[in-house]
Amino acid sequence: MSTSADTPSGRELIAAFLQHSPLSQLLGVEAVELGDDRAVLRLPFRHELTTVGDVVHGGAIGALADTAAVAAAWAFDSPPRKPAGATVSLNVDYLRAASAVDLLATGSVTHRAGRTCFCDVLVRPADEPDGAPVARATAVYRFA
Repeated sequence: MSTSADTPSGRELIAAFLQHSPLSQLLGVEAVELGDDRAVLRLPFRHELTTVGDVVHGGAIGALADTAAVAAAWAFDSPPRKPAGATVSLNVDYLRAASAVDLLATGSVTHRAGRTCFCDVLVRPADEPDGAPVARATAVYRFA
């Protein structure tokens, strides 16, 4: 909910961003949940996102993890000082192959320090939301 009709919250900005971002649209990323300092995004399986056979490409998984971290960083109710920022660093560990499955990335904020936000992300098969992760990532995001 916005604090005024003209100033959207961080959560409203990231929801709109996810719907209109050219990369999110190309990948097919969908917001499942945007909570306090938390975001769950879905990457629907498509053959265009594979590397060999039906294995989802690591670049698609990395882009999903980055987007989930950014969404978690923006998942707050107050209006931002400036509606801009960028990922400063992203580290992705690939733990097992994801074959012919939709993926869920759960991003969560672990620490906020001024304009800098630290996030963790777990990527799992959507049909195993509590199962072993496909990838894990850490990201640092900086607001403008």
